[in-house]
Amino acid sequence: MIKIGTRESDLAVFQARKVKQKLEALGFEAKLVIVKSEGDKDLITPLYEMGVQGIFTKTLDTALLNQHIDLAVHSLKDVPIQIAHGLCQAAVLPRDSPKDILVYKDNLDFLHNTTLSATIATSSLRRRAQWWHRYPQHQVENLRGNVNTRLKKLEIADWQGAIFAAAGLERLDLRPENSIDLDWMLPAPAQGAIAVFCRQTDTDSIKICNSFNDTSTALCTQIERQFLKTLMGGCSAPIGALATLEGSNMTFKGCVLSLDGREKLAIERTILLEDMGNFAQDCASELLKKGADKFIKNNNFK
Repeated sequence: MIKIGTRESDLAVFQARKVKQKLEALGFEAKLVIVKSEGDKDLITPLYEMGVQGIFTKTLDTALLNQHIDLAVHSLKDVPIQIAHGLCQAAVLPRDSPKDILVYKDNLDFLHNTTLSATIATSSLRRRAQWWHRYPQHQVENLRGNVNTRLKKLEIADWQGAIFAAAGLERLDLRPENSIDLDWMLPAPAQGAIAVFCRQTDTDSIKICNSFNDTSTALCTQIERQFLKTLMGGCSAPIGALATLEGSNMTFKGCVLSLDGREKLAIERTILLEDMGNFAQDCASELLKKGADKFIKNNNFK
C-alpha cells in the first residue's frame, strides 16, 4: 500500500487523486493521507507576511521524512527552490494551463476605461505587481483561502474582480463564464504543474514515479525554477516565468518587477534544445545585469 500525502483542500485532494490513479493504473494499491499545512490554518494573513517559502509544503515534507507517508503531492509552484534535505522530485504530471485568469463580477469596462476606478483581489505579489504595472490606477486587495472560499469572497465583496490560476479552477470545474485569460501576465514558475516527491532513500517509490514522469513538463518547469533560483527570488517574489517547448525549440519568457509594479524588466528568448546549456541562468543573468538585483534586494527576498 502506497500512502500519498496531501493537503486537505479540494484542489489538493483532486491533485493527489490524479497521482493515485497513475499508481493504480500501474497495478499498485494506494491511499490518500490528509495532512494539514500551516498555510491552510491561517487564511487571513497575506502569504508574503507569513514567510511564504514552504508554507504549503513543509508539513507534508516532515511527514514524508518521518515515513508517515510514502509520497507527497504538491503544486510545483508552491515548492521552495531548495527542496528539503533527504527528499527528491520523482515525477511531474503533464502540465495543465499555466495561465492566470481574471474572474470579474459585472463587466470589463474598468479594463478599457482608464478613468474608472476598480478593486482587484489577489494574495500574490507577482500578480499584484504585474496588475499595477498595467493598471496603476486600480486598487488591489488581499484574498486568501481555497478556491471555493475565494470565489465566495469575490461574490460578496465590493470588488470588480479577482485573479486565479486557471488550472486550479479548471481542475475542479469551477471556472465561471465571467472570466478571461490574462495572456499578458507571466505566471509563477511551474504554475499549472503537479509534482510528486519521495525520500531519496526510497528507490522503489522513485522508480515507480519516474515511470509516469512527463519529461516535457519536467524540463520546462526546471528551466522556470532555475531562472527563479538564479534571481534569488522566493516563490512569493514578483517574478514571472514561462518556458514552452515546440518541437526542438525552447522559448522562455521571464520578468521581475518592483513591488509597486512601476518598474519591470523582461526577457524573451528562443533556443534549440541541443544548445540549451545554462539557458535559464543566462536569461536570469541578463536581467541581473540590467538591474534586477535592485528589485530583489529592495523587496527583501534574498
